[in-house]
Amino acid sequence: SGFVMLTNNIGRHLMVHPAMIPRNLKPFPYICGNRMLSGYKPKSNVKDSYKILELEEECSLDDIRNSYRNLAKKYHPDSGSTTADSEAFMKVEEAYRVVLSDVATKKRSNENNEKEEDQFKSKAPQHRHYLSFEGVGFGTPSQREKQYMQFRVDRATEQVLEYRKQRLESQYAVTDLMKAKDVRQSKKVKITQAVERLVEDLIQESMAKGDFDNLSGKGKPLQKFSDCPHIDPMTHNLNRILIDNGYQPEWILMQKEIRETIEQLRKSVVASRRNIGEPMTPYRQKQWNRICEQFTEDIRKLNKRIDNFNLVVPLLSRQMVHFSADKEIVRAQKTYEALMENREASNSDTKENEEENVKKFGWKSSLFKWLNL
Repeated sequence: SGFVMLTNNIGRHLMVHPAMIPRNLKPFPYICGNRMLSGYKPKSNVKDSYKILELEEECSLDDIRNSYRNLAKKYHPDSGSTTADSEAFMKVEEAYRVVLSDVATKKRSNENNEKEEDQFKSKAPQHRHYLSFEGVGFGTPSQREKQYMQFRVDRATEQVLEYRKQRLESQYAVTDLMKAKDVRQSKKVKITQAVERLVEDLIQESMAKGDFDNLSGKGKPLQKFSDCPHIDPMTHNLNRILIDNGYQPEWILMQKEIRETIEQLRKSVVASRRNIGEPMTPYRQKQWNRICEQFTEDIRKLNKRIDNFNLVVPLLSRQMVHFSADKEIVRAQKTYEALMENREASNSDTKENEEENVKKFGWKSSLFKWLNL
């Protein structure tokens, strides 16, 4: 149409006729559609254009636009900045156009390559005979068939070897279990033989002492115990002989010792309380506190022995629980009170009996006293 587009200081675009443009106004490039309204001819190549825009060749389109925008603000003649330069701005403009054209060219080439690949893929012949024989082998169908037969033979051989391997491993596992069972059985036999030897040694020792000389059943077979048919008579006889000769398991002895100890402690604390007597003065209270402290310490030691007993006892039902010192002290106090009540009752009964005797035989008792004097 003959008009030229110009940009003023505030960034507005104006359509001006060339006759109205002052002669001293320097033209600068401006993009209008696909034309550059400038007489400047591009002289830079693609690499220089990337350098001018301070970019790399593999950058994205957004990076190109951001770099051009920043450089345009920096070098535009109407930006009002100290770095404004029309020639530098024209170089940036030219570099921007070159880079955009390079990116568009690369994009078109990539699209064309993809289309060609799609065409080749669609036109590639379908060799359906290669889909048979599980994809094994190469060459003609007859050659591939022979290779596939050999492949099947090799695979069957591997499967047979794997089956034999698993079978041998299972056999070895069974043999290991049998060995472990044999070891346990041998240990059991050794223990039984050791017990039998011990019993035999004890019997021989008793015979040497003469314990069997004066027996009424000497030389006669041992009587079988018919009380319980589920007990082996030989085992019962062996156990009876061991017990008679003083052989008892450790846990039985410990249980007996624990019961005897707790009975002694209970009797001692009741006796100590009886010795203190009544009434409970502060001095007697201190004595009773010291006795309780000592009793608590004895109970603590006894509980340790109970722990050791629970470790060796073979049955859970035979395990023992700890004794409580506080409960035992309360129990001792109640026992002492009961004893005192019984004592008072017995004293009252004796006094009543004496009074009745005096009433019945008063003159006889006085006569006996006078004779004794």
